[in-house]
Amino acid sequence: MADVKELATKHTPTWCPGCGDFGILTAVKFAIAEVGLDPDNTVIVSGIGCGSKLPHFVKTYGFESLHGRALPCATGIKLANKNLNVIVITGDGDGLGIGANHFMHTMRRNFNITHVIQDNRIYGLTKGQYSPTTPKGRITPTSPHGALEEPVNPESWAIVAGATYVARGFALDNLQLRRLIADGIRHKGYALIDAFQMCPTYNKENSMQWYKEHIYKLEESGHNPKDKMAALAKALEAGDKLATGLFYVEEGKPVYEEQLPQMKEKALVHHDISKIDVKPFLERYM
Repeated sequence: MADVKELATKHTPTWCPGCGDFGILTAVKFAIAEVGLDPDNTVIVSGIGCGSKLPHFVKTYGFESLHGRALPCATGIKLANKNLNVIVITGDGDGLGIGANHFMHTMRRNFNITHVIQDNRIYGLTKGQYSPTTPKGRITPTSPHGALEEPVNPESWAIVAGATYVARGFALDNLQLRRLIADGIRHKGYALIDAFQMCPTYNKENSMQWYKEHIYKLEESGHNPKDKMAALAKALEAGDKLATGLFYVEEGKPVYEEQLPQMKEKALVHHDISKIDVKPFLERYM
């Protein structure tokens, strides 16, 4: 394993005490070190939100995009240079709300990227409005009579949409979470890691203790992650128990960027375009 200390930057997180973002940051750094990624060949892309400041705290390249637009930015980066290691960090709000369209299409295209969702079931940055994963009936500033919608289930969406690695972890179970992220990085294809976390400021119900009482591990239940229907059944489980671990994995499915003929031999960024005459194109369309 590489030295995790070498991934530290001069910036210090300003998250609330007890925020699950600290655990997710630690897991991401340890996963990068465990896999042995070259920081100079790694990009962390984020959206907008409390946890989306994470690229500032890891000594790799980083791109902090617009709200909900982390995935299209990440796919653009991957298309430009397929050899880069691309890790995406989104919240449940920007990743599954305004960014839900990009979420679905990135999965079905199977880009070789790793996507970590910081899932605190609330909009933390903007003062506690209900988010796509907020439980139905939850009272928030924007749902004073209780949230009316059923919450989004990222794992079931991912399995149905074509994701080839689907997992869920918990910010305070760092050993499991870093392993899931590391395996997601190693996986060739789109990898989703939905990371449950606390928001002690705006989500008092789903506290550290609540998660500890409601979580069980798939690896201790005899689950077969290669069985797609069993994975979907586990993802759709409701009630007092929530599974963490690897729900589903599919190996060998072609990744999007390697099916493009102009990228088979080398990444686009390495193509010589010095002799390409763009004047006919400009005259036609401008």
